[in-house]
Amino acid sequence: MSKSIRVLLVDDHPVVRKGLAAVLDAEDDIKIVGEASDGDEGVRLTHLLKPDVVLIDLKMPQLDGVGAIRKILYFDPSVKIIILTSYADDKHIYEGIAVGAKGYLLKDAPPDRLVEAVRAADKGESLLSPEIAARILNQFSNMINQSPAEAEAAQRAKPVVRDIPPLTKREKEVLHLLGKGVRNREIAEQLVIVETTVKIHLRNIYSKMNVGNRTEAVLLAKDLGLLD
Repeated sequence: MSKSIRVLLVDDHPVVRKGLAAVLDAEDDIKIVGEASDGDEGVRLTHLLKPDVVLIDLKMPQLDGVGAIRKILYFDPSVKIIILTSYADDKHIYEGIAVGAKGYLLKDAPPDRLVEAVRAADKGESLLSPEIAARILNQFSNMINQSPAEAEAAQRAKPVVRDIPPLTKREKEVLHLLGKGVRNREIAEQLVIVETTVKIHLRNIYSKMNVGNRTEAVLLAKDLGLLD
């Protein structure tokens, strides 16, 4: 028997989670391993339960879906994320896809489409609701027909979402100590490494984050919610 796809549900509405669990648990190859009621809990349970796929809403208390997705993929880029939401506007679509979601479904999607999306995401494939795919195609068509000035104005109007390549475990440790204001020598002492190695990690962090110094690195990390 093949391995079941382990799914974590993240939604602040218990009734929605119950309905999703009923649909997905009915499939032989899908197993619900946990439920979270907000983004912060979703991030914590992802670390704890190691699901294959996370099904997440966008609007939630504490930490919204985009912030939670960013944190989840920062710590484990292998997790597959599917957004399941009521929002079909361009802003939410672009933000969700930009931070790394593998699928974007609306909550009125048929149960078989939801199951199909989970299986597709587990394989590294993407699946969008027809309405979402249509909006993206329309936007793409509009971009082709835009004048240079119109294209530039549209680009400025898009939400700014900045992603960084995954950091290694040691780089994350160094970054967190930077956020606490710890100096290079003290970082070396706490991590039991030489100061030269600390400087190498810092250069790698700056390169991945596209920043020039420790202050910029800390500010960006805080903006991305990586030092919470």
